[in-house]
Amino acid sequence: MIRKYVAERISWITFFISLHLFIIFVAYLDSALPVKPIMYIVFLSLIMFCIFLIFRYKKETNFYKRLEAREDNLDLSNIAEPDSPFEKIIESSIITQTELLKQAAEKSRMTLEQEKDELLAWIHEVKTPLTAMHLMIDRLDEGMLKSHLTYEWLRIHLLLDQQLHQRRIPFIENDLYMENTDLETIIFDEIKTLQSWCIQKGIGFDIQLDVTEVLTDAKWLSFIMRQLLTNSIKYSESADIMIFSHEQAGQTVVEVKDSGRGIDSKDVSRIFDKGFTSTTNHRDRAATGMGLYLTKKAADSLLISIDVKSELGAGTTMALRFPKRNDFVNITSM
Repeated sequence: MIRKYVAERISWITFFISLHLFIIFVAYLDSALPVKPIMYIVFLSLIMFCIFLIFRYKKETNFYKRLEAREDNLDLSNIAEPDSPFEKIIESSIITQTELLKQAAEKSRMTLEQEKDELLAWIHEVKTPLTAMHLMIDRLDEGMLKSHLTYEWLRIHLLLDQQLHQRRIPFIENDLYMENTDLETIIFDEIKTLQSWCIQKGIGFDIQLDVTEVLTDAKWLSFIMRQLLTNSIKYSESADIMIFSHEQAGQTVVEVKDSGRGIDSKDVSRIFDKGFTSTTNHRDRAATGMGLYLTKKAADSLLISIDVKSELGAGTTMALRFPKRNDFVNITSM
């Protein structure tokens, strides 16, 4: 702050020094003026000027120091109290701009809230004809046609479900209900939903659950498992997907392991980034890059960590590491 203050007052300091040098110069040229007394006066004047600068530094920088230390938010309660007319102009400008930003933010929030509500309403409306379509597909006798229609129906259902949860993610803290959740029920329900797709691709499941119950939110855990299973099925062909659960260091770990195409080592750290698909297969136009991103967001809210182990061409293992029971104090306090 000292450097900034000196830079701000450099013109005044330069003027003061130049003025006194000019006086000394005049005294040197004019023999009628005593040089030594004038040098003494200039010296005292310089000392007084330095004391004045120190005093003014504390007074003039107090407002700016508090302004610099202020958090970057729209809260005006911690704004510094102005002393000078210029500081009052700055305060007035900050208050005006903050009020305008608050109004714009509130308007944007209301617009987004309205769009979210409209989209959620539309998704729920679409689910009605989608359910009717599924019932009609079930009545079909032709096996091949029924299989293809069921697969396309499932794709639409999963995309709508992903959109629904994407809109709910920003408000997930308001939607959490922690309870003892049966892992077997959730896993088998999700497999049943994806059954037609698994049959079409010749995929089976090997399930070994040493731990069958976890403390978490059942609805969001279902969504996380659905995304992991969907990914495993999408990139696997005629192979078994293995699902294990066990306890490790007081934490429950659930692993979903496939033998699909795997992930390149340079992509592993990016798979949870929004919109990221792959650097090895750019022709995969069906990928949106949203599934794992939403999975990570939901898992973080539940304090579930996701560990990824993968080898290109050899498959992928996704491990969900659930928090210890004491860690749920952090969730319930939100």
